[in-house]
Amino acid sequence: MSGILEGFRDPEVARTLVAAIVETATVPAKLMEVCGTHTMAIAKHGLRGLMPETITLLSGPGCPVCVTANPDIDLAVEMARQPNVVLATFGDMMKVPGSYSSLSAEKADGRDVRVVYSPLDSLAIAEAEPDKHIVFLGVGFETTAPTVALSIREAARRGLKNWSALSLHKTVPEALRALLNDPEVQITGFILPGHVSTIIGTKPYEFLASEYGVPSVITGFEPVDVLQGVWMLSKQLAEGRAEVEIAYGRGVHAEGNPTAVTAIESTFEPCDAEWRGIGVIPGTGLALRSEFAAYDARLRVPCTPPEPREIRGCQCGDVLRGVVLPFECKLFGRGCTPEHPIGPCMVSSEGSCAAYYRYTDYGKS
Repeated sequence: MSGILEGFRDPEVARTLVAAIVETATVPAKLMEVCGTHTMAIAKHGLRGLMPETITLLSGPGCPVCVTANPDIDLAVEMARQPNVVLATFGDMMKVPGSYSSLSAEKADGRDVRVVYSPLDSLAIAEAEPDKHIVFLGVGFETTAPTVALSIREAARRGLKNWSALSLHKTVPEALRALLNDPEVQITGFILPGHVSTIIGTKPYEFLASEYGVPSVITGFEPVDVLQGVWMLSKQLAEGRAEVEIAYGRGVHAEGNPTAVTAIESTFEPCDAEWRGIGVIPGTGLALRSEFAAYDARLRVPCTPPEPREIRGCQCGDVLRGVVLPFECKLFGRGCTPEHPIGPCMVSSEGSCAAYYRYTDYGKS
């Protein structure tokens, strides 16, 4: 794989693209990278420092861990506290703080919280421990939703009675509309997520150009990928165009992955979802369809968490909207670090604050 990707890390190609960006970017632009993997790549390779003064790169709400709101974390924590419940989750959710606790803290207090690497692993736990109820915590965008959808269907096929899924999945495109409608957010172009776009293709993003006149480019995750995306956006802006373009042809096709989309649509239905920092966005959540009610953790493990509260002083919500840079938060590097995170953007391996902390000197003095 390293040999295949070598060209996408070529310093000479990168220098050529930077020169092209400098030449093309005559119009001031604020470009938001939507995906957390892009945020990490930009920070790791120092790409912000290569941009001309006309280009500002903003980190957006592209980390599913970061945008999971406190009430949803609180619900997962409360489910973990129920008798004979095993809560199975991906590892990146363990330290995310809710209003009063985290899954990591609950595990330390003796709750049965287990890290799995696939939702299918949680099905195996359910088969091996029939006296316990296994709740799989489904978090992520269109990228992870298909595997959870297929796991729900597999649970039904196996006739498992002691397994359910807590779907906290979210879909990306309408969140971009919410950002563009936010008067505090100023975005002139989007670097669209590569992973999500492998599933949904380009059509769900077309409203960005047709309704808002905002150009967008889907890119990969290597430095040359990102620089090519910035150049293509700069070119669209300079030419007065607004289109959805693909700079990640080796991974994304315009039609996306119809099989994966069918898996999502046949298992889930749209519902309203709360995004940390943005609020409730209609139709961006994924709830289990009624025919899969037997596998809906909200119905199988009913519980009511305490009234939610926000973390005092944490500005992760503003960071996710692109109106505050991570180091502008008063907690950044002063109590909130990857070793002792206070907000989710410092917890996640793809969080904006974690990226800035790891790869820059901002706010560490």
